[in-house]
Amino acid sequence: MFHYTIRRLLLAIPTLLVISLIIFLLLDLAPSDPTANLPLTIPPEVREKIRESLGFNEPVHIRFLLWLKQFFINEPLNVIESWLGLEQGDRLRVLSWQTRSPVVDLIVQRLPQTLWVVGMSYVVGVLIALPIGIYSAYRQYSWFDQIGTLISMIGFSVPTFFTGVLAIVVFSVWLGWFPSIYDTTHKVTDWDSFLFQVRQMIMPVCVLALYNAAQISRFMRASALDNLNQDYVRTARAKGVRERSVVLIHVLRNSLIPVVTVIALGVPQIFGGAIITEQIFKVNGLGQLLIIAIQGGDVPTVQTLTFIFAALIVFFNLIADVLYGLLDPRIRYD
Repeated sequence: MFHYTIRRLLLAIPTLLVISLIIFLLLDLAPSDPTANLPLTIPPEVREKIRESLGFNEPVHIRFLLWLKQFFINEPLNVIESWLGLEQGDRLRVLSWQTRSPVVDLIVQRLPQTLWVVGMSYVVGVLIALPIGIYSAYRQYSWFDQIGTLISMIGFSVPTFFTGVLAIVVFSVWLGWFPSIYDTTHKVTDWDSFLFQVRQMIMPVCVLALYNAAQISRFMRASALDNLNQDYVRTARAKGVRERSVVLIHVLRNSLIPVVTVIALGVPQIFGGAIITEQIFKVNGLGQLLIIAIQGGDVPTVQTLTFIFAALIVFFNLIADVLYGLLDPRIRYD
């Protein structure tokens, strides 16, 4: 397993380089100008000097190598110096065209809001989906299975922008239970502030958890149904193993093998943010940052965020492969 993990990590390096090159070339072809948002009173020669300072007079391959240096060398060195409390060196960083601030700093500022809302919703969705899926398969065609199937189909089919608006109308406008806008400046300092944080998180978390749970529970149910009809389940029952142990140990463990891929590949969506849901509830997260960057033609921000999402997909795909070996002893990579 260790040697396999090392090989996969080494293989991920050229994979990420190719992905970064594709992202860079696609965004380089986009009709964007770093001086587009500047006042019209700025003379053309000043605009040209700004473009030159950002490296636009250099060939494409030089700009790509410069971005690699900024992202993979300069940014990690700044992070290490910040952790150690050292004075940060004067290095050229990946700057946002809109705010003229380092893109990594913008991501760090908005990441906690995304993790609080989107991350919590994913955890809640997984914790709900796994027991519902396994019990629906065990009680196939029962009233619980029928209701679970109906709710799952509704949660997966109805888009989050509809359920989000519906939740605001019902629970904020009609009942007045929860705030309709997420206050990203709120800080938890005492019990009352903690309760307010929980209240403003309930609606966006539930909207996203319904969508995530609907998808994962269907995979879990299908996988559990397939395993309940296997020979090893009938053998375990014939040997007198308790039904609880058969379902929760044998069936559950083997059913999780294909579901792990769905769960692991869904984790990068947490860091990417729920773009639509964050817009509805005004959560100042990474999804909103990406939307603002796309609308403003902020290529460095879009490029950095897109590459980070791609790197997370590669990383969690590796984690899913490693978990296969832990869940199924028959799988050996070495």
